Amino acid sequence: MSIYTKKGDKGFTSLASGNRVSKDHIRVETYGTVDELNAHIALIESIIEDKETQQTLLEIENNLFIIQTHLATDPDKECPFTLPDLQSINAANLEKQIDYMNSQLQPMHSFLLLGGHPTIAQCHIARCICRRTERRLVTLSQQSFVDPEIMCYINRLSDYLFVLARYAAKLLKVKEQKAF
Repeated sequence: MSIYTKKGDKGFTSLASGNRVSKDHIRVETYGTVDELNAHIALIESIIEDKETQQTLLEIENNLFIIQTHLATDPDKECPFTLPDLQSINAANLEKQIDYMNSQLQPMHSFLLLGGHPTIAQCHIARCICRRTERRLVTLSQQSFVDPEIMCYINRLSDYLFVLARYAAKLLKVKEQKAF
């Protein structure tokens, strides 16, 4: 199979359900933003040294692939293959990780600057992309069905990434810098 098909040269692409849409279609924009988020999470996974966090990030990467598959399928068309189950993208798993990391951190009493170390900054970049993903999902949901599990998971993931940035600072022994 060739990596290039030349079918997209005029600005159209095929969804997993087979129908062709413009490459700037909100559905394509949304699953493309999830793909961008996934690449940034893969970067965090490759630079953070905590093994348990690496495992959680690998699970998140897999969940984002599941989400991309669902978003790349027009819900009004029959999909030619069985979609992966959304049950595994349970936001409660992220909540457990958030609660654990928070239990290891000092309470936050002010806004924080977003840097201090490349790993911390990368967590915040991923968080910002996650928030953009959420905005794209909202726009898509105003035009077409988006499974509520996806919306919930992406919302919780941005919370996870914020707390992960703080947890990474603790692991790296980087002092958090207050804003203002």
